[in-house]
Amino acid sequence: PSPASPPAATSILKRQKQLCRKNVRFDQVTVYYFARRQGFTSVPSQGGSSLGMAQRHNSVRRYTLCEFAQEQEVNHREILREHLKEEKLHAKKMKLTKNGTVESEEADGLTLEDVSDDDIDVENVEVDDYFFLQPLPTKRRRALLRASGVHRIDAEEKQELRAIRLSREECGCDCRLYCDPEACACSQAGIKCQ
Repeated sequence: PSPASPPAATSILKRQKQLCRKNVRFDQVTVYYFARRQGFTSVPSQGGSSLGMAQRHNSVRRYTLCEFAQEQEVNHREILREHLKEEKLHAKKMKLTKNGTVESEEADGLTLEDVSDDDIDVENVEVDDYFFLQPLPTKRRRALLRASGVHRIDAEEKQELRAIRLSREECGCDCRLYCDPEACACSQAGIKCQ
């Protein structure tokens, strides 16, 4: 502006939009790997010991987003292949035992090695539709711990977890129609009558 004209007042209501965008962009994924240990922090629904991880990671790997997506795809396909093999093995055993009504030594002797990879069709299954976090049976969790170098599995945890699962089955109090605060376990615990 020239010195003769007064400076133009700008309203705070009419400010121009800032050209600077505030976006978060991710360009890599960092994955920390931990050794498997007995957990002591979760309660498996099927009993047995819980799975956990070591206090400190033992390796780190960095991926680009594309590399990580490809790695996940490969891992998920492998998990899916194992799951389909287990299903096929179970189906073979059921066929040999006539749905579990007849004993069969041949069925008892079958293992995952007896299921051919040719019998499994992972390519025609949509991996993204498959749910990967499945509960593991007690035997499988124990085998994972042993394979990870856990030689002594603490048996006390198994009993503690069993007690927790039993306590979760019983919830609330015995009140019927009305609450007697003197006899109500909820009221005595300082919570609303259940």
